[in-house]
Amino acid sequence: MLIDTHILIVDDEPDIRSIISDILADEGFNTHTAKNADEAREVMTKVEPGIVLLDIWMPGTDGITLLKEWIDSGCTSSIIMISGHGTVDTAVEAIRLGAYDFLEKPLSTAKLLVTVDRALQTRRLSEENLNLRSQLEPATKLIGESSTLTLLRQKIDRFAATDNWILVTGETGAGKGVVCRLLHQRSRRANASFIEINLGALPAENIAIQLFGQELDQSTPGSLEQANGGTLVLDEVGDLDSDLQTKLLSALEERSFFRVGGRTSVQFDVRVIATTNQPLRAMVDKGLFRRDLYDRLNQLPIEVPPLRSHRDDITALVSSMVSRAVEEEGYPYRRFSPGALNQLRSHHWPGNVRELQNMVRRLIIISESEEISSADVQGELSGQPKIEIQQDPSNLDGNLRDAREEFERTYLLHHLKLSGGNMTELAIRTGLERTHLYRKMKSLGIDNKAIKKSGKPKT
Repeated sequence: MLIDTHILIVDDEPDIRSIISDILADEGFNTHTAKNADEAREVMTKVEPGIVLLDIWMPGTDGITLLKEWIDSGCTSSIIMISGHGTVDTAVEAIRLGAYDFLEKPLSTAKLLVTVDRALQTRRLSEENLNLRSQLEPATKLIGESSTLTLLRQKIDRFAATDNWILVTGETGAGKGVVCRLLHQRSRRANASFIEINLGALPAENIAIQLFGQELDQSTPGSLEQANGGTLVLDEVGDLDSDLQTKLLSALEERSFFRVGGRTSVQFDVRVIATTNQPLRAMVDKGLFRRDLYDRLNQLPIEVPPLRSHRDDITALVSSMVSRAVEEEGYPYRRFSPGALNQLRSHHWPGNVRELQNMVRRLIIISESEEISSADVQGELSGQPKIEIQQDPSNLDGNLRDAREEFERTYLLHHLKLSGGNMTELAIRTGLERTHLYRKMKSLGIDNKAIKKSGKPKT
């Protein structure tokens, strides 16, 4: 139960108010009481109770009238009606008007607590769905009206209506994640779970636990279990090693699996969408990826086009990015001149939409005037810092992982210096999400705490 949930008890009988208040307070709730409609209205102006227990028969304004008043005013509290003179007709009317449930007096403590707990769970699920939709909404739009995107939208609509598994291919930053969200949002599973697992960002030893969960002292569900009934996105599936490819294929074919360390088979029903920026078919031909797994994932293929193939959409994309930066992130308003837009449209964009978004944000931040000119854009396109790694050839004798970590450390330290330790600017410069950026810095032993004071990165 939520300890900080406020509950309002409205009843004209003081003993009833006191008993219910004591029971709920013992459960950890913050309780408020009112003996009539006037006192209840006053409480509602001071707190926003998650739940209201409302007596139907009260002197003055009765509970049904007060229920109508609150529902009509947009009240979001879960209202549970209570009455010692309840009838089926009264209960049906209360539910029809918007009440969550109906309890009869004398109240059973067990029934009261079960109903309150169920109401809280319903509210929690509703809030999670709203949060999910708010998170998905900005990222579930293909901005632009080019023929390229029109064809892509048509394919998404056709494929979303089925329950087949889909393989989404395309270059990094082209919008594969947006396509996955659209496929889920327009499917019959839209109201169920949407779980993404980035296989390329996880250490190989942790992927099995992330996928299948584990059983130690207690059971921990993995992504397959969490997505049950909904959609599971396997991001960068080409990064799976051969052993995990085999385990995943077995789970997908049997629609069941064992948690790591577990002996009980777990059944699941998910719609799988896999993504990759690698030439998966070529990897199959070279024996680097299982052909049977590829065939199962590739029931319906979608290729997300690179930005350079629909440059006409760049104007609409920039407009949308500026609006989001201003309205949702608090950046100052900036207007791109026609020349600036022409410069952006003529660029190759190897990093696709993600690179364009980083460029737009960077120009908004560094621009000192409201209008961003073609010279501003050209300066950023041609003047982006180049990383030069000065290494003694003897340092290249180690394994590939050590060499990669050394490059990543040098790269991040370089941009930390340029951004003065500002993590927001660093995220924009590197094109990494802040959460992933913090994890990456920690794994590389980079301490950013002293940078703002000293102006120098510290490791």
